[in-house]
Amino acid sequence: MSRSTRYSPELRERAVMMAIEKRSDYPSEWATFTAISKLLGMSPETLRTWVRRAQVDTGSRPGLSSDERARLKQLEREVKDLRRANAILQDASIFFATALDGQTKR
Repeated sequence: MSRSTRYSPELRERAVMMAIEKRSDYPSEWATFTAISKLLGMSPETLRTWVRRAQVDTGSRPGLSSDERARLKQLEREVKDLRRANAILQDASIFFATALDGQTKR
């Protein structure tokens, strides 16, 4: 299941680099995001999110990197599938156990 994105990966990378490089030209980080996002036609919050994600991925900010987040999501999906399969097997074993009990009592 693929998510459609509004912005290309190249634009994201360029926007993040611009925000990081131009940070010292503005009084605050938010002012940097606002100015650069206007130039590139996006919301400041979008740019802030991309910069935070890039900082986490490079290790300059604490948190789960994109790779770790994807791996965690995959493992959670596997656990959900295994739990569902386990529940099905438990129900089947109960069904067959009661069916066999019913046959032996005749």
